[in-house]
Amino acid sequence: MATGGAPMPGATQMATKVELTISCENLMDMDVFSKSDPLCALYINSTGSHWYEFGRTEMILNCLNPKFAKKFVLDYYFEMVQRLRFCVYDIDNDTYDLSDDDFLGELECTLGQIVSNRQMTRPLRLKNNRPAGCGTITITAEEITDNRVAHFEVAARRLDKKYLWWSDPFLEFYKLTETGWQLAHRTEVMYNNLNPVWTPFRISLRSLCGGDVEKPIKVNTFYTMTSQIVCCVKLTLLTKLVAEFEWIHPRKQTKKNYKNSGVLCVKRCQKEYTFLDYIMGGCQINFTIAIDFTGSNGDPKSPQSLHYINPEGYNEYLTAIWAVGNVIQDYDSNKMFPVFGFGAQVPPNWQTVFSSLKLFNTDELLLDVCVAGIEGVVDAYQKCLPQLKLWGPTNFSPIIKHVSCFARQALYQNMASQYYVLLIITDGVITDMDQTRAAIVEASRLPMSIIIVGVGGADFSAMEFLDSDDKLLRSPFGDVAARDIVQFVPFREFQGSSVALAQSVLAELPDQVASFFNSYKLKPPRGPDDARPPEYSTLT
Repeated sequence: MATGGAPMPGATQMATKVELTISCENLMDMDVFSKSDPLCALYINSTGSHWYEFGRTEMILNCLNPKFAKKFVLDYYFEMVQRLRFCVYDIDNDTYDLSDDDFLGELECTLGQIVSNRQMTRPLRLKNNRPAGCGTITITAEEITDNRVAHFEVAARRLDKKYLWWSDPFLEFYKLTETGWQLAHRTEVMYNNLNPVWTPFRISLRSLCGGDVEKPIKVNTFYTMTSQIVCCVKLTLLTKLVAEFEWIHPRKQTKKNYKNSGVLCVKRCQKEYTFLDYIMGGCQINFTIAIDFTGSNGDPKSPQSLHYINPEGYNEYLTAIWAVGNVIQDYDSNKMFPVFGFGAQVPPNWQTVFSSLKLFNTDELLLDVCVAGIEGVVDAYQKCLPQLKLWGPTNFSPIIKHVSCFARQALYQNMASQYYVLLIITDGVITDMDQTRAAIVEASRLPMSIIIVGVGGADFSAMEFLDSDDKLLRSPFGDVAARDIVQFVPFREFQGSSVALAQSVLAELPDQVASFFNSYKLKPPRGPDDARPPEYSTLT
């Protein structure tokens, strides 16, 4: 679920969170031998004519009337005009870039229009403002007043066979609303499997049952490109639930000796701790910064360099540090931050290794590589610049592995007391992509997230690949990440709006923290003594 939504400059801090559900009908069919594979991307107007991508729904195969399960959660300000653009594409390849996919139409409107209508259906338009065939988009808004989340583990057994001996089942969970059943969640397809066990998933009680734990939830099972079997079940979400429900096919139930078409097994249905539960319970967010000092940034003395500090005392690196650091430092009690540089030749041996910036600011023996507060990070950055030779290559894996060591130590505490966030600010293409992929997949099983801010005008397609919003990242050895822990944001999309940058960068972090600790069934710490992070004691 995408979250966030940056307020415009001057907006008050009183906001209402609104969840948007998207569906389309009668989309144009752009494929010759099949139907379009639609996806909806949401863009938000930040300032003037500048738009930035806020998030995307999932892609649905061979469907001209898609109902998207992924929602958008926005901050709604009554006093502000918040312009939105919903763009629908037919996805034809595996690239992140949407410019090479067929455009199926768009709708530009304001969040106020959506909220005032509650459910709004409008025709889709092409770029030249012509109608996009008969295509329409429907947007449903719902205020978020219930932040409770449930964790589901579901399976099935003895499903009916399709196509003589095999089936490709997946599930859809529906919520009962005033206007009928609304799609709440769709599982992945389990190919050629009559006894599937689906990946555990998290869902808000609001999305599943409107917060009313006594409301019925409809669960449909689908076989790819075939008919559905419907089963309505009533779940009590106040307690842990382990139960089984028979699927009865309406057209088969009158047949002699017919029992069922399969059994739905709810193995776990449990309320989760929220991000605020963990933070208010003493969990610390430990923030590490890694700065790119490769030669492609240009000579820091030149105004054309990304490391050039202008007369106002800023550059893109400093702006990113201030924007993100000022938000996240509030969740670290001691506000001591490790800050590293990579890609430069380091004195006195002029080797190209990642190293603590504090190394250049003291003659004392370093037992602690941390600096005090965001001001300390900025000071360390400014002082080290004249002492470095910008070089290369752009290697991410060493710093990811370094932070992973401390995240692994925190996991051994068997309590949700520490979570690690690595902020990497870079201008270029990764040169150790295979090693980086492997390091990220390994880190996905640790209490750790990685934020990448791309500065300058380079090609960041590799970073977008690591972000892996559509499917989990896979290492070169075939290992699949346990979860998505990477958030990539290009700085150029947020020029002049540090608030929007910070909110976009940190949008996924609360959910990553809560989902990780809940997946390991870890509780918040109960006392302040449980919230001490492993100490940095080495430069290697």
